[in-house]
Amino acid sequence: MNYRPDFILFAQHGWADTNEEIRKLATKLANDKTLIISPNLGCLKTWLSMEPLIEKVTEQAEEISQKYPQTPWRIMGHSMGGLIWLEILHQNPQWWGKIHSLVLIGSPVGGADLARIIDPLSIGVGVAADLGKNRRLQADRITKIVPTLVIAGNSDNGSDGTIPISSTKLTYSYFVCLPNISHSQLKNHPTLVDVIEKFWETSPTPALFEKDFPTVLIERLQLIPGMTDAHSRDFEKAKAYLNFERGISIKLWKNPLNVLHVFVSSEQEQCLYAGFVGWIHSDGLYQGLEAIHQDYYELVIHGLD
Repeated sequence: MNYRPDFILFAQHGWADTNEEIRKLATKLANDKTLIISPNLGCLKTWLSMEPLIEKVTEQAEEISQKYPQTPWRIMGHSMGGLIWLEILHQNPQWWGKIHSLVLIGSPVGGADLARIIDPLSIGVGVAADLGKNRRLQADRITKIVPTLVIAGNSDNGSDGTIPISSTKLTYSYFVCLPNISHSQLKNHPTLVDVIEKFWETSPTPALFEKDFPTVLIERLQLIPGMTDAHSRDFEKAKAYLNFERGISIKLWKNPLNVLHVFVSSEQEQCLYAGFVGWIHSDGLYQGLEAIHQDYYELVIHGLD
């Protein structure tokens, strides 16, 4: 009798890593009828470019699709591994219908701030340009169709020590933030097993989302060229730039290097979003803020200094 798995579980490791830890996580999640596919891309190769890594994983996915055309897929990726799969699915929409679920673990979908600092002009300093890319628009197209769970860690009240929580969030996804768990621990932390299993057990469907006004503001800011999601640690240093009804405000702060940081604040003075732009995009940020001002002028009370 030919072997036919119930599920294909793709488990992809990320940058500066091998598949050892993510495969352990996949093994804990799998049953006897799960076929695990966990390509080892080579730790050194993950420092160079994502393109050959995407090609390698795509080749394996094509082979599996041909061998088991009716078997549903479960996909999970840690950090850059999640970005690799977003690129693959963006390039292969014919696979979306066979995907049971997508789990992104500590993946900087909005762009990794560390990568943007290393390669602010996206000129191609190793893999930094790939990691700093904002993939939210293509992710939204995918996650409207493919049930998606986003898992973030929070080890320092704003990030997992490497990836800001805000850069992992997507509009059309379920979101879980795990306290006191670092980026490296997210590869194979025992808590993940329970979180992912509960998500799978729900027979997940794409997340429905009704946008509130702060979400609209955040999305507008994220579309400004050069905007990179950031840690909220400097929120209290920022001053109000635009104030809206219901106590919502946009605040600005320049660090000692004159890098502009922008924050969305709630009525309770809680940080709802943090981002920054490099020097070359500062004018664009002010232009974007002026456009927001004009679009919502009936709500705006001037807070310019």
